[in-house]
Amino acid sequence: MAAKSGKSMHWLVLPGRSGALALILVCGASLVLSGCQTPVASGMARGSEAYKVIPATDPGTSLVDYTIGPLDTLDITVFQETDLSMKGAKVDAGGQILMPLIGPMKAAGRTPRGLSQDIAARLSEKYLESPQVSVVVTSAVSQRVAVEGSVNEAGVFEIEGHTTLLEVLAMAKGTSRTAALGEVIVFRNIRGERTAALFNVSHIQKGAAPDPEIVGNDLVVVGFSNLKAGWRDLLGTAPLINLFRPY
Repeated sequence: MAAKSGKSMHWLVLPGRSGALALILVCGASLVLSGCQTPVASGMARGSEAYKVIPATDPGTSLVDYTIGPLDTLDITVFQETDLSMKGAKVDAGGQILMPLIGPMKAAGRTPRGLSQDIAARLSEKYLESPQVSVVVTSAVSQRVAVEGSVNEAGVFEIEGHTTLLEVLAMAKGTSRTAALGEVIVFRNIRGERTAALFNVSHIQKGAAPDPEIVGNDLVVVGFSNLKAGWRDLLGTAPLINLFRPY
């Protein structure tokens, strides 16, 4: 078979079945290897440094640094003041709680430590001398995380209490066949600054690395592997080999 192009003539030889397979594999490999994975910023925290940004979960700790949100439930204890203490105090839809003597207080957007200090300061203004106040989140239902990238069901999911990266990925129905498991990024706002850390989910699944804790408003992005996608598409062309059978 001949094809004319301009003044020169090029001949296309249709090989046998084995030759066709080799031709497809060579061409496909060159295409796939032209780009292997989603680009990742070189300065992003990774390895042990990633856990300094996004620490591993510790079920034995309380949700001290948790950000309170609407509809959360709190236990507020004023030491030796049972009339001022509250069990199961519900944060309303507007993010407020109603404290004895104090009245409405903004709770949403505060940490339990910050709220306890605010309550103590308000009580010490008029009512108590050096009050000791503790706030514990007993039910955290308002926290949401977003999962994007190479997962089977991207979206926004509600989390409660201590939640790990693997658990959040499970909420997204797991990673897709084209996921770059070594390039899973967690974005988080820390003291008003946007930070990010890179994790290797494959290592975490094998127990070779800790499972980082995911908190409300985190964004998890699973990288895309061009290499996996390319080979998947390449293998999908296998039926085309039959077109190269010799007559």
